[in-house]
Amino acid sequence: MLPKEELLKGIDNLASATRVLDGADRALKTWEVVLTDFLPPPELLEVQQVLSQLTEIQHLASGGYPQAERQRVAIARTELPLTSEQVEVTALDIAGNFLFDPATHRDFLGAVLGTGIVREKVGDIIVLGERGAQVIVVPELVEFLELNLIQVRSVPVKTQRIDLSQLKVREPKKKELTTVEASLRLDAVASAGFGMSRSKMADLITSGDVRVNWKEITQASHSLKAGDLVAIRGKGRLEIGEIMVTKKDRYRVQLTRLV
Repeated sequence: MLPKEELLKGIDNLASATRVLDGADRALKTWEVVLTDFLPPPELLEVQQVLSQLTEIQHLASGGYPQAERQRVAIARTELPLTSEQVEVTALDIAGNFLFDPATHRDFLGAVLGTGIVREKVGDIIVLGERGAQVIVVPELVEFLELNLIQVRSVPVKTQRIDLSQLKVREPKKKELTTVEASLRLDAVASAGFGMSRSKMADLITSGDVRVNWKEITQASHSLKAGDLVAIRGKGRLEIGEIMVTKKDRYRVQLTRLV
């Protein structure tokens, strides 16, 4: 038996971490590859931290494409081979004419969940504008959605399986920059990285739109460190690189913005 009580100390997402450890137990006992449902980034991060402490267990995460936010995790004994193909995910194309009734990410997600599917069975949704969207799901629900997902908003849609290679994922653009700040406060560094005023950044932080390492942070004074990832809904991500102290005791911060 795994020392679950010890492994779960300090974990925020106890329910998902407990389910994953139950899966790890099963993988040890049955010598099978055990798959989780799709995990959002904060849960995925904690789960990977927990599993990395188990020397007899290996794990591999995938969401269908390299930048996927929501991912499934495959768990297996270290003696077994484990490849990305074993993290079973399937892509669906939701095609319709949304020219006169545009649909958002929330609309497509609502339509999928409206068929009776729970959120944990659904991965990322890639909105394609007036053409519709693509959604990643667990393979066992493909036929159900092909039959039952027939409308999004007022628009009739055709839902069908596609190969993962057909996902229309845009490679993120990288912009390298450097800022010099009096402190490593979130509002100061992030405002420089995202190119907006500090007051505007502070508003986004207090309204819950900013995440650091996938955890929602609502304090503008939160201190950043090298390796942190700052994400803002609809505005991309900011990677905190090397931090150096200048002769005037200010902080020179290397930043990489992904949009």
